Amino acid sequence: MAMNENVAKVLEEQINKELFSAYLYLTFADYYEERGLKGFANWYEIQVKEEVDHAMAIRRYLLDNDYKPTMLAIEKPSMRFENDLDPLKAGLAHEEYVTSLIHHCYEVAQEAHDIRALQMLDYFVKEQGEEESNARDMVNNMKLFGCDPKGLYDLDREYQGRVYTQMTALPL
Repeated sequence: MAMNENVAKVLEEQINKELFSAYLYLTFADYYEERGLKGFANWYEIQVKEEVDHAMAIRRYLLDNDYKPTMLAIEKPSMRFENDLDPLKAGLAHEEYVTSLIHHCYEVAQEAHDIRALQMLDYFVKEQGEEESNARDMVNNMKLFGCDPKGLYDLDREYQGRVYTQMTALPL
């Protein structure tokens, strides 16, 4: 059965959005690296890898369903940060935006009665809940503990401990 064209197009666009997220999170990592906050930089470097994993998983899904995706141009991130909280707040806002994109993909797949796409997207719906929770925790932790050098140091050390786990395949 041929893939629904509307579903394929929104998933193709989602690949682009996931890759943009990777670019955006690289700018966050660079900001923290320049500030000497290597733990925060590590956190976002891992986020970059996860976003690329997400793009590749959606690409693989399209290819496995006999649809060849077209790679679209990736927008250049343009954010500037005034303080260490700014990237974290921008990260939370971005994750909320990505959640809305995933929900849109889900709605299009639902409208097309594309059960396979819905099953694939279930992973991303759950993943976005975790992403928003992590981003919210980082904002709250910075507000609570990042105001003094010792608290900021402790948070940075905590985030240095984050380890990348490669996504193996979408659970279908």
